[in-house]
Amino acid sequence: MPSLKPQRLLGLFLVLPALVMVVLFFIVPLSASVVGAFEVEGGLGFGNIVKAFDFYTRDMLFTLAIVSLSTLLIALFSIAIGGYLTLGENPRAVALLRWLYRWPMFIPFIVVGQVLRTFLAKNGLMNGTLVAAGLITPMQAISFLDWRGIVIAFVWKQTPFVALLVAGAMASIDRGTIEAARNLGASRLRILVEIVVPQVATTLLVGMILSFVTMMSVLSVPLMINAQSPTMLTTDIAFRINAYGDYGVANALGLVSLLMASGVALVYLRIAMRERS
Repeated sequence: MPSLKPQRLLGLFLVLPALVMVVLFFIVPLSASVVGAFEVEGGLGFGNIVKAFDFYTRDMLFTLAIVSLSTLLIALFSIAIGGYLTLGENPRAVALLRWLYRWPMFIPFIVVGQVLRTFLAKNGLMNGTLVAAGLITPMQAISFLDWRGIVIAFVWKQTPFVALLVAGAMASIDRGTIEAARNLGASRLRILVEIVVPQVATTLLVGMILSFVTMMSVLSVPLMINAQSPTMLTTDIAFRINAYGDYGVANALGLVSLLMASGVALVYLRIAMRERS
C-alpha cells in the first residue's frame, strides 16, 4: 500500500480541526435528533411522527406559508432597493438609501421581535402616530400582532441581507447594456425587469434560499409577536420541550422543519455545483 505523501498528510492535518468541529457540532446532533424522532417506548417507531402530524399539521402549513410569503416579499423589496441603487438618478437619494437599508442586518432577531411588538400593538407606536395624525380614530386601531407581524418582522430583518447581495451583483453588471437600453428609450422599470434582474437571478435565488432557511429557525419573533394558534414550528418545539419534556415529538417537528429546509437547500447545492463546474 503506497504511503501518503507529506503534502497530503499536511493537508489532512490542516483540515482535521474543521472536520472535527463539523462532525461534533453538526453531524452528531443532527443524527441524534433524527434518530430521536423515531424513538418510542420499546424501540423505534413512527409514534412521534404521527403525533406531530395529528397535533401540528396546521402549524406546519402555517410555517411554510409564512416563510414562503416572507421570502417572496424579501425578493421583491431587494430587487427594488438594488434596482434604485443601480439605476437611480438622484445621487443624494441613492446615498441615503445605501446608508439606511443595511441597519436591520445588525439587529438580533430577539430585538426585532421586541421592537415590532411595541410598534405593531393596538396601542403601539404605529397606531399612536396614525391617531395623532388624524388618519384613524382610536376605535379603528387594530393590532398586527399575528401572522402579519411575523411577516413584517421577517421582511424587515432579512431584506437588507438579500439586498446587499443583489445590489453587489447589479453593480458588477456591464453598464453598456443598461446605457444601450436607455438610449433606445426603455424605462427604468423595463431595464430592471428585462435586463438587470435576469443577470442577477442566481444571486437573488441564493439570497432567498439562505433567508428561507434562516427564518425557518427563528424562535423569538413568532414567540413574541404571535401568541396564538396557529404558530410556527419553532414555537411548538420549544413548547413540547419546556411544557412536557417531550423530546420525541420535538425531534419529529424538527425533522419536518429539516425536510422543509432541505428542499430549498438542494436548490442551493445544485447552484453551487453548477457554478463550480
